[in-house]
Amino acid sequence: MRAPRTLAVAALILTISGGVLAQAGLDLRSALQRAETDNLELRAARQQRAIALAGLQTARQIPNPTIIFSALRDLPHESVVWDQPIELGGKRGARIAVAREEQKSTDLDIRILARQIRRRTREAFFRVLLTRAQTRQAELTLDLAQQLRDSVEQRYQAGDVAQLEVIQADVELARVKADYELARASERSADAQLAALLNLPLDRAPDVDGRIEDLPKPVTLEAVTQTALQSNSELQRAAQEMQLAQRRLGLAKAQRVPNLDIQLGTDLNSPPDFQVGPRGQIGMTIPIFYHGQGEVAQSSAKLEFLRLSLDAQRTTASARVAAAFFDYRAKRAQSEQYSEIVIPQTVRLEEMATESYREGKSNLLVVIDAQRRLSDMRKAYLDSLFATQSAFAALEEVVGEPLD
Repeated sequence: MRAPRTLAVAALILTISGGVLAQAGLDLRSALQRAETDNLELRAARQQRAIALAGLQTARQIPNPTIIFSALRDLPHESVVWDQPIELGGKRGARIAVAREEQKSTDLDIRILARQIRRRTREAFFRVLLTRAQTRQAELTLDLAQQLRDSVEQRYQAGDVAQLEVIQADVELARVKADYELARASERSADAQLAALLNLPLDRAPDVDGRIEDLPKPVTLEAVTQTALQSNSELQRAAQEMQLAQRRLGLAKAQRVPNLDIQLGTDLNSPPDFQVGPRGQIGMTIPIFYHGQGEVAQSSAKLEFLRLSLDAQRTTASARVAAAFFDYRAKRAQSEQYSEIVIPQTVRLEEMATESYREGKSNLLVVIDAQRRLSDMRKAYLDSLFATQSAFAALEEVVGEPLD
């Protein structure tokens, strides 16, 4: 009897834990991890590794022998020859080295794409938070407009204001309702974009967990610049291209060494001298007129070009990091200015305008203008928060490593 009870309890625990996990929100870290493993574009790119491995197998090939059989009227009447080309000069090793560098290039391209997917996922995650915050903000604005409409109606019934103000309040309420519906539509669009990146159902809103106000920790220019010089994608690609060019130069030099062609066989049926007679010969191309000097010169020129390009890329990477860093810092300062000064003061102005209208000291247009200004400032604040998050994502991609 204990075994069935134990199984039942275990099943209940699994059911409860599964429900808890299903209800758990998707935070930023979980979203980035899911994009790393489940993004369809990234999964398709990883299949290129199989192509690179096939190229490595091709580079490891050894020339196949050729068997030649001949039958003649002349003597000897038949012959069988085994023809085996032999590569000299380390051609096979040079081909394998080139294929391995090409495989590294493929892996680097996949890592670069992963960084791009990380940035897009980060921006999509915070866009979801932005649109949901905008929807909540539109709902608050709608509540204010409805309260104002009710207040105007009460004053109109009491004979304190003209019907004109009731119509103005109705128009403002209709405008705010339209903004609210637009915010909800934008929220659904942002949900679909994030779901596509995470390979989730597009018809279901992701249960995200986070606040757009949670800004990343501040970073220093010196730290991100040092990291970028080691991890920047453009620098890594330039360095890898230079390594590949060096291997191709080695292959071009190896190709200058001619191959050896060895033939071993036997002649048959040559009466009256012999019935079976062994034979053999060795052949080699003599590089008199052309010995691969064009390929070597071309590879050497490209290698020197890549060396100079790598030096230029270091300067460019440092400049891009600095530009992204200052852009992020400026947008962070802007969002903090909105949070600490602009929004509190605008809220105070709206409250003062509303109270003044209720006391009959100002007209309706003053209140409507104050509410619009408050709504605009809150939208601008949310936009500044998203711009800060997006600037951080851009800085992280330029650096080439996670910064939080």
